[in-house]
Amino acid sequence: MLGEAAVTAEDAERYLVAYRDAINAIGDASAGKGIYDGPGISIKLSALHPRYTRSQRDRVLAELMPRLGELAYLARARDVGLNIDAEEADRLDLSLDLFEKLAGDPGLTGWNGLGFVVQSYQKRARAVIDWLVDLGRRNERRLMVRLVKGAYWDSEIKRAQVEGLADYPVFTRKVHTDVAYLACARAMLAAPDAIYPQFASHNAFTIAAIHTLAGSTDYEFQCLHGMGESMYDQIVGPDRLNRACRVYAPVGSHETLLAYLVRRLLENGANTSFVNRIVDPAVDIAELVADPIARAWATRGAPHPRIPRPAALYADHRNSRGIDFSDESALADLERELDAAPKQTDAAPMLGRPAPDDSGEHTTITNPADRREQVGSVVESSLAQVARAVEVASSDGMAWARTTAAERASCLETAADLLEQERSALLALAVREAGKTLPNAQGEVREAADFCRYYAAQARRELADATPRGPLVCIAPWNFPLAIFVGQVAAALAAGNPVLAKPAEQTPLIAAAAVALLHRAGVPRAALQLLPGRGETVGAALVADPRIAGVLFTGSTAVARAINGTLAQRADDPVLIAETGGQNAMIVDSSALLEQVVADTLSSAFDSAGQRCSALRVLCLQHDIAERVLAMLTGAMAELTIGDPRRLDTDVGPVIDAAAHASLEQHVERMRAAGALVFQLPLPGACAHGTFFPPTLIEIDRIEALSGEVFGPVLHVLRYREGELGSLIASINATGYGLTHGIQTRIDETVDAVCAQIRAGNIYVNRNMIGAVVGVQPFGGDGLSGTGPKAGGPHYLRRLVRENATALPRGFAAPVELPGPTGESNTLSLWPRGRIACIADDEKALHAQVSLAAATGNLALLTRSEAAKRIAMQADARCEIVTDPLAADPDAVLFAGSDARALEIRQALAARGGWIVPLLRVDATHPGDPLRLVRERTVTINTTASGGNASLLSLAEDVGSKAPR
Repeated sequence: MLGEAAVTAEDAERYLVAYRDAINAIGDASAGKGIYDGPGISIKLSALHPRYTRSQRDRVLAELMPRLGELAYLARARDVGLNIDAEEADRLDLSLDLFEKLAGDPGLTGWNGLGFVVQSYQKRARAVIDWLVDLGRRNERRLMVRLVKGAYWDSEIKRAQVEGLADYPVFTRKVHTDVAYLACARAMLAAPDAIYPQFASHNAFTIAAIHTLAGSTDYEFQCLHGMGESMYDQIVGPDRLNRACRVYAPVGSHETLLAYLVRRLLENGANTSFVNRIVDPAVDIAELVADPIARAWATRGAPHPRIPRPAALYADHRNSRGIDFSDESALADLERELDAAPKQTDAAPMLGRPAPDDSGEHTTITNPADRREQVGSVVESSLAQVARAVEVASSDGMAWARTTAAERASCLETAADLLEQERSALLALAVREAGKTLPNAQGEVREAADFCRYYAAQARRELADATPRGPLVCIAPWNFPLAIFVGQVAAALAAGNPVLAKPAEQTPLIAAAAVALLHRAGVPRAALQLLPGRGETVGAALVADPRIAGVLFTGSTAVARAINGTLAQRADDPVLIAETGGQNAMIVDSSALLEQVVADTLSSAFDSAGQRCSALRVLCLQHDIAERVLAMLTGAMAELTIGDPRRLDTDVGPVIDAAAHASLEQHVERMRAAGALVFQLPLPGACAHGTFFPPTLIEIDRIEALSGEVFGPVLHVLRYREGELGSLIASINATGYGLTHGIQTRIDETVDAVCAQIRAGNIYVNRNMIGAVVGVQPFGGDGLSGTGPKAGGPHYLRRLVRENATALPRGFAAPVELPGPTGESNTLSLWPRGRIACIADDEKALHAQVSLAAATGNLALLTRSEAAKRIAMQADARCEIVTDPLAADPDAVLFAGSDARALEIRQALAARGGWIVPLLRVDATHPGDPLRLVRERTVTINTTASGGNASLLSLAEDVGSKAPR
């Protein structure tokens, strides 16, 4: 039965009824033929429960087992075979747990109609067959076992890559799957007392091999409806091989059938598929029926040469190591390690030179999930310590600038290894100090390691001759207290700059652990100093110190403006890279796959309790589908588990502190008072001692109803009608934010139209909007969302050294393809910043400025003068002559003139409010950095949204490869 993926409790109940009705209908039609000669039913357990995942194991066993038992009892009563269909590899253990309980049910004793599907492309398939044989014998029953090649192969490859698993759960060569199929078949045929074998295949060699191996043993073949019919015409019937063939027939509506057919076409149309090759006249018959064992022997067991193992996904650095949260042994190890982690952790200033004890205020850090629990304490930095740290960074710390790029890279690579080795202690801190769920905490560690390795590789490749800028201040946020903290620090260190790191006041403990780890990796204490404390004291003092060469900041737009205002008082133009918030929207049209929309919305809006700068804030639904999506979405929200993030089954943890909670509460009450419809989940009683805020959905009628960013698990829904797409995009752009944007559609023209008009640094098509991967989806926006360049991208480190590129980099004329997991397209492109004010004392300088603006595709704003008129007429550029370019809302300013005038303009720009506008000194002898005049955009497209990964499925076999396994 098609469309089997319950999203809500209502879905699961509907499928239960449908299965029940189908069993009765099949029983009527079977007319007593029994489980072997009559038709049966194949059911998916994920259809019977909306949270069919390992993380929800206890709930699934408690709630799903009665439903499964009901269907099994009905199937027994109607003498209809009941087959448990295959799921993805991360659900296999859960499926086996449920099947074991079913097989041991005393009420089903003596009935042999229970069936299970085994996918031979899984490396565990042969062991699963042994387990099923043992299960049958233990319960004195004969199980119907359907052996298939497998149906989610490309998804399994992608999941392993994205999650950084040690290896793939499936074979990467089809020939190895074929060999595993025969091995499983032999084991099944050898246990006729426990297994009734059902062989599903359209491959002539496989069918012939089974026929030969089986002899007179009782078994059946199976084929997919509409597939392999001519072949089975040679098998079925007393005048042929006289073997039964059961037809596996899908049943469902045209909506569900279309996606199913696309998927089957992709699988069976693959280059390596027998169904594809049998109709290819270029394929010799001897090759078509070649013995897979002989072909596999030629590979020496090596995996596919064009599918690197997950760790080797990237050419220049290792992919970070993840945890398989569906693996029981991995979970057991993790639980032991977390139990052994310190229960109390302390943090204090870590200076590069011993100093008298002049410590600041002591602050207790408590767990946001339970404020009664103390996680540790922090000693805040005093102003004297801040001054001393800056002095050390400016003197002893500059020895770091004289090390080679290779030495610096080696330290960062060692740090990445240490991050992974000491993962559990960091996970424990991320969970207890920052309220991260376990998967989110794991993401923190992985991203931190990725930053270290990515910037190390880039430094080796590009910064051998670069000159560092000097001491840099890194101010990190609490929502990514390890990943962004380490990312900022690693970038500054890779570029050769000594670092003064100020963590968020809510999360200093994990930052202290990271700094200690970097020191152990070889970074000198003078090159990396930790200064915990409040932003208004420690942060302000650091930013105001004239010896600081720049600031890397992630946080609120208001604080970024304040930092910019402080730096603007200086004539030496220190660096500021600010990554701030977003009013992130997702546009969903009527062609979108609604189940995918709901799943991607849930993760985008409520993962990390909505406390990601990339989180979805405004869901824009085309009016035609709005009611259906909202019904599904609120139903799916109701299935979320809110609670202690230390529990694997928790989906939504706490918000960071009481101030964040109060701000969210005020916003929701304000929207209620304005008449908005509000849907909000109840909070469980166990959340009473933490700062939990319930996932909330609010309907709004216009985006202008939101005055600013709402940072937490609050999703706003806006409906739009067909024909209003352009005005909708304009209203999103008018917010001034430009961080992330989502598109859900199956119409390519809509994707192109939105990408051409929306102002956002990261655009995600037919997938969720969170979890940007270093080097794959460089992250950052423009406008109110930041200054650029993108973190984890190819241009970030160049901003941290004194050399400025004079040539426009790749990505301006055409997007640059970035590496990444299979099933995704990731591109980076450069777009004009917009309107560029050109101000110069002489005509040559003004001409150079206009030329730079033109080279980057921008409009040049010129002060009305005769020189401006001449340049506008002569230059091959778009120019606009105005009375005052600074009053024309420029997106950047190019200036040539006195230092005093430059300082005056910079201060005026900083005082204006709005987004941060850079000033660049450009004249005939100083051509300027074109990267400062462009916006970076990353577009990530889920290329499998149509049903599968065509490029991966079409990979040809290279049997002779002897790549190491």
